[in-house]
Amino acid sequence: MPIAEIAVWSAMLGGLLTLAALALADVLGGRTIGAVRNLLFVLITGASCVVMTGLLEVFFPALPARLLMVLKAGLGPLAGAMGLYFVGTWLGGAREDGVVHRLTALGGIVLVCAAIALALLASQTDPEHFDALLVAAAVVNMVPVLLALVAALRAARRGDPLARWMALAIGCLALMTGAHYLHGLRVPGLGLGAWVFTAVVTVLFFLIASVLGLLRNRHNRELARLSRLQQGADPATGLSTGSTLLADVEHAFWRAARLQDECAVLCLYVSNLYEMNEAVGPGAEHQILVTMAARIRRSAGFRCVVGLYHPRCFVVVLSMDKHQAPVRATAARLALTVSHPMVVFNEQRDRQPFRPRVGLGVVLVDPAGATPLDVINEAERQALAMAGSAPRDSEHGIVTAPAPLL
Repeated sequence: MPIAEIAVWSAMLGGLLTLAALALADVLGGRTIGAVRNLLFVLITGASCVVMTGLLEVFFPALPARLLMVLKAGLGPLAGAMGLYFVGTWLGGAREDGVVHRLTALGGIVLVCAAIALALLASQTDPEHFDALLVAAAVVNMVPVLLALVAALRAARRGDPLARWMALAIGCLALMTGAHYLHGLRVPGLGLGAWVFTAVVTVLFFLIASVLGLLRNRHNRELARLSRLQQGADPATGLSTGSTLLADVEHAFWRAARLQDECAVLCLYVSNLYEMNEAVGPGAEHQILVTMAARIRRSAGFRCVVGLYHPRCFVVVLSMDKHQAPVRATAARLALTVSHPMVVFNEQRDRQPFRPRVGLGVVLVDPAGATPLDVINEAERQALAMAGSAPRDSEHGIVTAPAPLL
């Protein structure tokens, strides 16, 4: 094999190994079945491509010729069967489209049987007649490509927003499959330019497929997280609400009493939470709540209890020992941080400036005998009083005058 061709296939192998490393990182980070499927797909399908390039013969000349024949004949159809089944699962499986599920599942089973048969035939075939068997493997391997393309196009017509991009990836897969088998059959008239094109299409296919797999897995993880949210958790911010918030506050009181720390309950009342609904549209308050929850959590720290009493009112429980700053200084810094201007996006992704008007209520408590609900109500009353009495531009830059409700 010429040095230039070895360089082309080695570069392709490097790209595949990089994508495999990213898939492995997703497995270790997400620990989901979808991430494992993506990793297996990259490894097995990528291995079938590498086998067809001839790099194994170059780097490992001592490998048995019979083993290479079995891999070239059976690994490609096996990867096609696995990829077809994974495409059906990626498209939603039986819950989304029963026709696509039966097409991909039954097609995958038939292709696995064909791959095993081709591998057995390759173990018994003379090397002089192996090209005919390789042509049969190429024909078999194009079947899952066509079935996957039909499934992706059907899903795109039925409204799957990512299916059209999967159809594009399968188009690259068809080019990649045909080009690799042409290389394996040593078809005359194809030179270095054809192999560069093959390597580029191969990496492009795996890149598109990997990104689509990561996007769908992330979406499924988010849906799973939302489905596991307890009744006491706000879906937008993930903060505890209701009885869960009261239980968290009570536990914070118990811990502060046990450690003999100073304890305070803060209420941050956002009086103009809904004033952007007219300019941005419904749902603007969710963007504001998410941003403010992140600011509060970042400023208060992860050891404090942070909850949402109701959409306008955040609750923070601070427990501080004698070596830390006073509670009221910390509360003032927290209110100043969350009242900084922010940006809200409308449906056209236009930036709309927004500055929260925050009222602050602080109640120092004796954690040994405090009642969470009474303390939160008192802190909220102080925050409402501050929001109703403070001027719109205070000396600290915390604007707290309430806006009219829409």
